[in-house]
Amino acid sequence: MKYFPFIGVRILKTAAAVFVSILVAQLCGLGSPVSAGLLAILGVQVTKKKGLLNVYARIGASVLSIIVGAILLSTFGFHVWVLSIYVLLTFPIMNRLKFSDGIITGCVVMFHMFNAHVITMEVIINELLLLLVGFGSATLINIIYMPPTDKELQQYKNKLEELFSLIFMKIGAHLRDQNMVWDGAELLQVNEVCDKGSMLARKAVENTLFFGSPASWELYFFMRSEQLEMINRMVDLVAQVYQSVPHGELLADIFDELSQDVKSDYYVGRSEEDLATLARSFKSLPLPQTREEFEVRSALLQLIRELKSYLNIAKRQKNKKELMRSS
Repeated sequence: MKYFPFIGVRILKTAAAVFVSILVAQLCGLGSPVSAGLLAILGVQVTKKKGLLNVYARIGASVLSIIVGAILLSTFGFHVWVLSIYVLLTFPIMNRLKFSDGIITGCVVMFHMFNAHVITMEVIINELLLLLVGFGSATLINIIYMPPTDKELQQYKNKLEELFSLIFMKIGAHLRDQNMVWDGAELLQVNEVCDKGSMLARKAVENTLFFGSPASWELYFFMRSEQLEMINRMVDLVAQVYQSVPHGELLADIFDELSQDVKSDYYVGRSEEDLATLARSFKSLPLPQTREEFEVRSALLQLIRELKSYLNIAKRQKNKKELMRSS
């Protein structure tokens, strides 16, 4: 979401965090108040959960740097080589504690202490308060506002279901008329829409700390990605149907039904019933008389199995959706 062509929400929040953190640091009379602004820049992230994890790692690394730095500088003095000893000691520990994102922040704190040329409680408290003000401002602003995603997710859902519907209509048309030419453009579009929707759904989950249920969106797009793999296999199988047979016409009718059912928020079930009836009728057919008939019927039977798997996923997901609504 951008308010101007080149300014996004994250940039605006970062600017606000820098202003608030430096202002608070100045009002509190902290030394080097601009450092609070630098910490605020590092603390603002694209999602709430990423922001909290980032701040946790940076504060952990900074506290470790204060402890180790105070011991080293008090013991060996304010020499440049002490900074190298600090790096050798703390970097492996930070990696082990999963504070890697806070390595730079820890170094900044250590350099502040080094430049002070004295280790006192006043210096240590100043560094701790800068961390609190800088990261506190960033975390607060990060949590206060995140652009809503429900409307955009719904748009992706509608577009995805529309493309699924078009693909099913194309498959049905090919089963009726093998001379029909289809460029498959919808397959390329549906992959892109599904990927974008999945990414946005994951972002929505990371922006939910306590309330809301964006996990249902993530589950929805995961279900659609699984079905999309099956649709790609169906398209390959449909390409092997190069002559018209009666069961192909019946299967085309099911795909036509499915092109409408896919847009429904609840499980209809009629396509599954028709598919089960069609699958049973295959067993009563006489053996194929020609190689061509065998290949076409084999492709249709595999297509029925793929479609059955597709419907099982839809049934499972939409049943879950109804349970979530009723709970």
